[in-house]
Amino acid sequence: MTDFLDWLENTPWADEIRQSLWLYPALEIVHIVGIVVLVGAAFMFDLRLLGVSKSMSLSGLSSYLLPWSARGLLLIIPSGILLFITNAQALGNDPTFLLKLGLLGIAALNVLVFHRFMGKRHVTRAGHAAVPAAAKVSAMVSIGVWIAVIACGRLLAY
Repeated sequence: MTDFLDWLENTPWADEIRQSLWLYPALEIVHIVGIVVLVGAAFMFDLRLLGVSKSMSLSGLSSYLLPWSARGLLLIIPSGILLFITNAQALGNDPTFLLKLGLLGIAALNVLVFHRFMGKRHVTRAGHAAVPAAAKVSAMVSIGVWIAVIACGRLLAY
């Protein structure tokens, strides 16, 4: 693994990003904007699952917000990879970074479980029916995990 991380860190792309006056900060900005879009949309949906803004239908909110989360991923993933390769050796061995990756895995699993087992049944239902307890637990997990992911990201900067 060390050889792979060393290779990543010494690719021409990583060198160019590190040597550029503006490229690394631009990638950080893109990454943060992606986080805002993804997590902002997820939080709004999670808050609705937890009972905030009950006048809004889950299906309407879902069809509006969830595509924004996907758009956020389109910013986060490539910018995150490019930021990672500039310091792959240190980050690949950093417990905070590894925790962040684990938390991202939990977030992805939470989304998968929600949409596979709860979302279609309850989000697409017409009206403003009560949200089941399992969906509320999923929303709380989502909020907690995303806060932890953001905290890990900020801790990596210090």
